[in-house]
Amino acid sequence: MLTCEGLHKRGHEVVLITGPPLGPEGQLMDRAKAGGYGVIELDGLRRAINPVHDLPVYFKLKKIFAEIDPDIVHTHSAKAGVLGRWAGAARRKKDVQACCPTLEKFRAAQAAGCGRPRIIHTIHGLAFHPYQSALLNYPYIVIERSAAKYTDAFISVADAMTDEALAAGIGQKHQYTRIFSGLETETFLQEPSAEDTARIRRGHNIPSDALVIATVARLFNLKGHEYIIESARQLVPRHQELIWLFIGDGKLRDQLERQIAAYQLTNHFRLTGLVAPESVGPLLHASDILIHCSLREGLARALPQALLCGKAVISFDIDGAREVVINNKTGFLIPPQDVPALIEAQEKLINDDNLRRRLGNAGRERCRKEFDHELMVDRIERLYQSQAALLGPPK
Repeated sequence: MLTCEGLHKRGHEVVLITGPPLGPEGQLMDRAKAGGYGVIELDGLRRAINPVHDLPVYFKLKKIFAEIDPDIVHTHSAKAGVLGRWAGAARRKKDVQACCPTLEKFRAAQAAGCGRPRIIHTIHGLAFHPYQSALLNYPYIVIERSAAKYTDAFISVADAMTDEALAAGIGQKHQYTRIFSGLETETFLQEPSAEDTARIRRGHNIPSDALVIATVARLFNLKGHEYIIESARQLVPRHQELIWLFIGDGKLRDQLERQIAAYQLTNHFRLTGLVAPESVGPLLHASDILIHCSLREGLARALPQALLCGKAVISFDIDGAREVVINNKTGFLIPPQDVPALIEAQEKLINDDNLRRRLGNAGRERCRKEFDHELMVDRIERLYQSQAALLGPPK
């Protein structure tokens, strides 16, 4: 959405095609529809694979592309990324056919990747990963390789995503550009007043003298909340002042609350449920540390968000985390699923407020420019322009 807003403000004609906001992470549809650019909502464009929905969406995308005749089709996420690129490729094939009267010219244009639209895909995360079986991973890899044949350029939110995609045979190295997923950095850099912070803490029943360890993530599979709860079970006897704040909602909420209650930790946990995006920054400012225990994530936005708020972070060393969390400089990286290491890292920060400030301040300076959404739009616009220069079949 920040990309759409930024490009629209620069005078480009932008159309956002999206599925319905059905997930527990909340929705940004109202803001998108008020952004001044085109918004098309396709009810069938949903996260789960379902041919009953997916095939009609593919044909609807082909129709939309025929009507708006885009110069660039830029796709995001696995499902929309595949359907959008296939539909974009079908549109480009028709464009080339119209300009190439002979089979020889058509084949030459196809081989050169000519025609409208140019197709770009952003990899935020990959549908295949080590925590599911090879039998399930294989079809995802095959489908991604197929879509890659029609992709002119890839954007990765982290170099780790580029490496993982290339290792799976998806695209060529020269096609990839790393562009960090931008944030409205000022909303995180601006510190709320002490009164506002106290009010936020009171609103979540957090004592003023508590040390708060926050996590920003859906309450969902592979997000790692269970490791945090296990670490709390061992830390609380030594640190009665600790409160863990889970920011977000999801289908595992009841299960996690039962685990917390079974460990007799209810007084040490607060679950916010779904919060508005603009509330995340103030909640992080009202916290002292951020921990992120997801087992798969392209590059978790919570990490630069917390660092922009000046908070030290602890993260499992997965995917792009190490491109933001510099060990012993902006926080601590620990092996995935390693609860003893998670406990040790938390204890270091719990016991040393100077260390927390030093790591948090270093992280803020590191992220201040690199994650600014205007810089992201600059880089995306340059990539679009380089691709647009290649439009049109050979004469």
